[in-house]
Amino acid sequence: MNKLKLLLFTVLLATAISAQNGYDIGALAADFNLENIDGSFVSLSDFNESKGFIVVFTCNTCPYAVAYEDRIEALNKKYAKKGYPVIAIMPNNTEIKPGDSLDAMKKRANKKGFTFPYLIDREQAVFPQYGATKTPHVYVLQKNNEMLIVRYIGAIDDNYKDADKVVLKYVEDAVDALLMNRQVPVSKTRAIGCSIKI
Repeated sequence: MNKLKLLLFTVLLATAISAQNGYDIGALAADFNLENIDGSFVSLSDFNESKGFIVVFTCNTCPYAVAYEDRIEALNKKYAKKGYPVIAIMPNNTEIKPGDSLDAMKKRANKKGFTFPYLIDREQAVFPQYGATKTPHVYVLQKNNEMLIVRYIGAIDDNYKDADKVVLKYVEDAVDALLMNRQVPVSKTRAIGCSIKI
């Protein structure tokens, strides 16, 4: 029993330390409660049937994020029905980037036909907890009982310029592996995008 308590304490301590600089692979991710473009508030705990999540920090104004919009939508269409929905979060300071305001997010989502929640990190509290530094920056979370374990961090794929020239689909490969109860082949890559504006 003492060994079990010590193990649990070690895991929680490691998670707390890693959360200071953002999550690392294997860390336990905390839930959040953020405003969606439809005015509702969304938490990961709302998705009772999910097996995990594809959490994407993204925005309207970054050219890299814009280049990935269709691919983010494609990820949701492919994996939401398999238990891994996309949850998009806009982390920028809207005073610096008014083009990322909630109204602008609504317009962009309507124009592009987003089928995933598009949330605003208005207090800029969630992205530093995760350790996101770019838009886009992706975190694949796997649900284990009520815990959310970080299994992948980084870029969506290896070619932001041209979707037709992508060779390595990091997020798809990660989710496919998790769905087959296999180890994620590449668990961490460098996110390519614009810096988050604070």
